[in-house]
Amino acid sequence: MSTAVIVFAKAPVPGLAKSRLAPALGADGAARLAERMLRHALAQAVAAGIGPVELCAAPDSTHPSLRSAAQACGAGLADQGPGELGERMHRALARHLGTHAGALLAGTDAPALDAARLREAARALDRHDAVFVPALDGGYVLVGLKRAEPRCFAGMAWSHRRVMQDTRERLRAAGLRWAELAPVADIDEPADLAHLPAGWVGAAHAPMPDAALAHLK
Repeated sequence: MSTAVIVFAKAPVPGLAKSRLAPALGADGAARLAERMLRHALAQAVAAGIGPVELCAAPDSTHPSLRSAAQACGAGLADQGPGELGERMHRALARHLGTHAGALLAGTDAPALDAARLREAARALDRHDAVFVPALDGGYVLVGLKRAEPRCFAGMAWSHRRVMQDTRERLRAAGLRWAELAPVADIDEPADLAHLPAGWVGAAHAPMPDAALAHLK
């Protein structure tokens, strides 16, 4: 059976998307980079060829750039809905696990999370209850499950250096077998820009064409 791939993303709006990069890129540059990472993540998810791809968006899916990104690669589009991050992640995974043997959920912050890595994660679910791709900063950039497990997410404190370690403790307590793939960098702070593919930072600084600029507002 196929493995669904869920891409979590915010609308690439200046001041909303990748706001912690604004000191280095400016609010518009951070939004441009956010849109590029969004489109890259969707393209890699589709290229993995492991199952249907859905862009699950916040605060909702109405922004034109989200519709455009999903349509460009044939991905589905859905709202993340209300609640804190863990609630939204669990809800999205549970929805897809009702119709698929496994589901992967990833953000758009890790360009190294490519199609090959997604296929590797899907294969890991053949032998494990869960799979993770840890981030170099102590979090994780991908979670995959074979069955919905709210204990992985409920009441979790996010955006700190013990997220993956706290998750391991929860997995042990739940009696789940999990796999961890090689860690990758996620792009959250200005120092993380060093991990971007060549040319991406320059493109974020480049003036945006009028049509694209209107698209982001």
